[in-house]
Amino acid sequence: MAAAKYIGAGVAAIGLTGAGIGIGWIFSSLISSTARNAALPGQLFTYTILRFALAEATALFALMVSFLVLYS
Repeated sequence: MAAAKYIGAGVAAIGLTGAGIGIGWIFSSLISSTARNAALPGQLFTYTILRFALAEATALFALMVSFLVLYS
């Protein structure tokens, strides 16, 4: 039974890798967009922070599910 909890928690934590890749992609897009259009850095940064918050929220949900599986 304990092994199944560890496996389930590991599978649930796989969502963290997707969030990490997504956050890297978000900020690489910010750098690319700022290089292409230097007149809009404030607006681009605002959108980037919003996208970062949504990606980080999915990571926290995946981590929460992993801990729920592990400790319940």
